[in-house]
Amino acid sequence: MAVIAARDYHEGHVIGEPLALGKKPDQEAQSHGDFAWVGLLDPTNEEMSACATRFGLHPLAVEDALHAHQLPKLEIYGDQLFVVARTAKMEAGRINYGETAFFVGRNHIVTVRHGSDQGHAALRAKLEARPTLLAHGVDYVLHALLDMITDNYFPVIDAAGEIAQRLERSAFESALTRGEMRELFNLRRDLLLLQRMLIPMEEVCAKLASLDLPNIDSEVRPYFRDVLDHVRRVSSLAALHREMLNSVMETSALIAAQNQGEITRKLAAWAAILAVPTAIAGIYGMNFNNMPELQMEYAYFVVLGVIALICLGLFFRFRKAGWL
Repeated sequence: MAVIAARDYHEGHVIGEPLALGKKPDQEAQSHGDFAWVGLLDPTNEEMSACATRFGLHPLAVEDALHAHQLPKLEIYGDQLFVVARTAKMEAGRINYGETAFFVGRNHIVTVRHGSDQGHAALRAKLEARPTLLAHGVDYVLHALLDMITDNYFPVIDAAGEIAQRLERSAFESALTRGEMRELFNLRRDLLLLQRMLIPMEEVCAKLASLDLPNIDSEVRPYFRDVLDHVRRVSSLAALHREMLNSVMETSALIAAQNQGEITRKLAAWAAILAVPTAIAGIYGMNFNNMPELQMEYAYFVVLGVIALICLGLFFRFRKAGWL
């Protein structure tokens, strides 16, 4: 069922039965402190239409709420606000995103969630337990929801930081493996997408904190500045982690180049050492009759000794030079 919760409130207290969607409320019977809070999860067109009829939602905003994959934004439709925020969660080393849309009217707030398991039940229960906070109205509920979404960014960015630190330690020990490089590039891309999402999110929070908007009281604006501060902190941490990953990638490339140079020097040293017996054996394998020392009794052992001495001399020389 798409309707997760639908309740009416008066001065911060739940009143009456769960409200019914599909019919317009009695505007005259509603006082300034009355409002409805409806939560929807992946609604169908029919369910969204019923909610639009109940609260007079703008068709363009309803269309955006039905089709997810929107960047964070804030739009004004008459006396209503339409806000879109993106949720984030770290799963198996990747950042996955969801979307929550908010319809904010004078006496209602409707949330529409897509692809997000960050439910609002705990927050709703917390606010209902403190009617003085809930009595502030729809603007305070909007702040509380946005604050919850931005607070959930911190576990994501902390997990990304732990992965970056692990890759950094691995890069200093040796060059990164193919799997670690794939993990590094995936995390860099995810952090880039996170920053791309946080830029409009910061603009949304800045507008809510500073502009004279419908249904947002001046007393509640400072609360949105706190949400804005959280978004900016996450954005700066995302940039810091991306720089760290760039540094890890450069370090890994330098270590790989250094290892390749060491391998090249070792191969060159061993090739020089092996060239000595190859050259001497090649000379004595030409089968000429008049070659020196062929008639000596111990010439074979003398040649082997000379080969061994030259090879040992080259070995210790290359080892002293750090090639072996």
